Amino acid sequence: MIKAVFFDFVGTLLSKESETVTHLKIMEEVVKKANAQIEPKKLLEEYEALTKEKFNQLAGKPYKPIRIIDAEAMNELGKKYGFKVPENFWEIHLKMHQQYGKLYDEALETLKALKEKGLHVGMITDSDNDYLKAHLEALGILELFDSITTSEEAGFFKPHPQMFEIALKKADIKGEEAVYVGDNPKKDCVGARQVDIMSILFDKTGEKREQWGECEFIISDLREVVTIVEEL
Repeated sequence: MIKAVFFDFVGTLLSKESETVTHLKIMEEVVKKANAQIEPKKLLEEYEALTKEKFNQLAGKPYKPIRIIDAEAMNELGKKYGFKVPENFWEIHLKMHQQYGKLYDEALETLKALKEKGLHVGMITDSDNDYLKAHLEALGILELFDSITTSEEAGFFKPHPQMFEIALKKADIKGEEAVYVGDNPKKDCVGARQVDIMSILFDKTGEKREQWGECEFIISDLREVVTIVEEL
């Protein structure tokens, strides 16, 4: 019997489209404050490529503050294009996420439906605590979660099992009594299965079809989670 549903955040509940808008707004602010001679869209392309590379290298490794990873990437680009990164870069980062972040359309409905069924609704995500708290408060969904487990708290990035073990302990359940919903087959599905949590891949466009084999269930709409839990 399923007693808990855990979710990833970015790309699972928080829409990727809104993340792209948010990051562009961050780049626009950086370019303006630093008087940088580069188009914000070009800066964004390089910034996202750099941060993606850095996060891929840290998968399953000990936690490193995301604010530091992001700052390192931006400083590298500042040196490359001859501008000084604003000292309040992280504050800009937080502000833009609070202002432009949006959930997928069906996310709120899904969370509420699971809560109404008496399930433990939790979050397991690679994040700094301050970023996540500010973001969830701005979205108005912080109180919908019975537990939140971050890589900062666990000391590791997904798919390290410690993140999932801490979440299970908070919910006071066994792995086979939970499902985990995420958008990254290698981090989310593999990580969950290490501790016997059933994995649900959220792949809205089917772009990760080649990696579907890592996950037990594949969905394109978050409301399908409710149906899966009912069937299980």
